[in-house]
Parts: sequence; C-alpha cells; structure tokens
Amino acid sequence: MNVAILDFHSSKLSVAEPSARELMDQALAPHVLIGMPHLTPAGLSETWAMKELGHRHWLMLARHLGMENADFRTPDGGEAYAAICATSLEHANFDAVRANDVLTIRSALSPVSRTQVSTRHRLFVRGNLIGEVELISTFVCRMREGDNYSIARVPLPGLTAAAEDNALARTAALLRAGTLETHFGLPANPTKALRGFRFEPDASQEFNGAGLFYFAEFQALTDRAFGRWFPEISQITRREIFFSGNIRAGEAVRVEMMGLSPDRYRAHCRLRREDDGKVIGKAFMEWRSS
Repeated sequence: MNVAILDFHSSKLSVAEPSARELMDQALAPHVLIGMPHLTPAGLSETWAMKELGHRHWLMLARHLGMENADFRTPDGGEAYAAICATSLEHANFDAVRANDVLTIRSALSPVSRTQVSTRHRLFVRGNLIGEVELISTFVCRMREGDNYSIARVPLPGLTAAAEDNALARTAALLRAGTLETHFGLPANPTKALRGFRFEPDASQEFNGAGLFYFAEFQALTDRAFGRWFPEISQITRREIFFSGNIRAGEAVRVEMMGLSPDRYRAHCRLRREDDGKVIGKAFMEWRSS
C-alpha cells in the first residue's frame, strides 16, 4: 500500500511566510471547491455561505481602505468592528449544490455612508446563478469595555457616502424609524408575537472572535425555530435580516414569529433578548412553493 505524506516541516518545502495582505488576496479568490464543511443534506449551507461572505466583506473593506490587514481602529486607536447590520439573500437555489462542485463568487463593494459599506456577491455553480447576497456593515465600538450592550456606531476615515441610493439601507432606516408599513407583503411592525422559540447561545459556538453574537447565527436560529414549527417548509429562496443590537455571553434569546402568510410561504420574525426584552433583529423570509 502506498501512502502519500505531505511534510510541511521539510526544509525543502520551507518558504517565507506570506504577508497578511497576500493572504487576504488568496482568501478572496473567486472559486471554492465544495465539500462536506460547506453542505447540509439540502445543499449549500446558508450559514456557511453567510460566514464566508461576511469574511470576504471585511477583507474587501480592508483592501478598499488600503489596509495591510483587517485591523480596524477608531480615530483614537481603539478597536472597531465592521458589524453586519443588514443582509439580503435573493434567488437562492442552494439545493442545486453538491459535493465537488466549484462555487464561483463574484463580489463588488460600494460605500453607503461614512459608517456603512455594502458588498454584493453573486454565487454561481456550473455557470448557473444560485443566489445573490448583499451585506451592509456599520463600524461600531464598545463604549464600555467588554459590554455588548454598549455597542455604538463610529465613523471611519476614508469612507464617503455613495452617490446612489441603497435600497437595503433605505429599508433598514425605515424599519428602525417605525415608518415601514409592510415588507414581503406582511405587516412590518406588529406588536403581538404568534409563537416563540427560546434559545441559549453558547459563547464557544454562536459568538465570533470579537465576542459578539455572530450575525449568521440569527439566520441559523430562525431556521431552527421555523423548522420546529413547520417541518414541511421547503428551501428558502429569499431572506432579509436587519440587526439592531447584540447580547452578552450567557444570555438567552427568543425567536418570535410576528407574521405568516396564509400559504405559509412568507414570514416575519424577530430576535429579542430575554433579560430586558429589547428587539435586536428582524427577519423577513420567503420559501419555495411546493
């Protein structure tokens, strides 16, 4: 039996360690070979895709600002984070993806304001579009060290407002102001929850390296809740999520269904902190009809 061994410690293979900038370029390569880490039994994992595109978003932003790595700082030198504040998924056909497929990601960045930036990502497999994703981030910092309740927006030098209106950012602003009446054909600001799902996020699983509840986990919690309530629902085709806060490690949250279309193909839900009741996110979803 022949065994192939890659000895990365061999002096013959030793090369200079690449710079962070070189590794950022490699991480933004447009092609990904799909394997088990990227998949669920229903095809491409939306949670993996959002984490991957979030990573690319931050690296693209660092390159846009001419940085050597994605170490963002406030004007006074404190740590700043490009926190995702809105996401959009459209035309999703993730169940078309299989192991050993090549996923191609075509991305573009555009500033929205002095604190916000948008990246748009088009996903292809075998030449077919399987989804379009937009991520909007806002620069934030903690006003009190270690306290995720104290997150506040901060401007970042080098960003200017975009010349064109951003529809996702506009929807987010209307939702925050409480002036958006309907979205996805459902009431945007109902007050009564139809049902709820309690979850206790774990700091080692649902939080990111900055100690914040990871944006992609809200989408994952939403799927867990709706999968329990309606196990017959099919693949998601469209989803928009709007974030308005964070949680502390050890804190429980509730996914609450706020609206459901009569055919059960569209829904609105929110994520609420259990301790103080603050709504920290809202999601609107659409599933493929049978």
